[in-house]
Amino acid sequence: MNDLIKNLDKLHTTEMGVERIKRNCLIETDDVVQWSRVQILDKAAKIERIGKNWYVTVGSYKITVNAHSYTIITAHRVES
Repeated sequence: MNDLIKNLDKLHTTEMGVERIKRNCLIETDDVVQWSRVQILDKAAKIERIGKNWYVTVGSYKITVNAHSYTIITAHRVES
């Protein structure tokens, strides 16, 4: 189990992050942190750490999380 999953309870984002993630991913929920947790825990999720960030690719989404603060920086749709 990697550090991102071990520290999933620390996952959070900013107000601007909420709006950015909703816009970029075309999702309706206001609880983007919970939405992100579900994506990260998906069995098909590919999680890799590059430098100071975690990158989670799952389905048609890519989520970027700061590895030290566990802040969701952004998420966006990707071509699958």
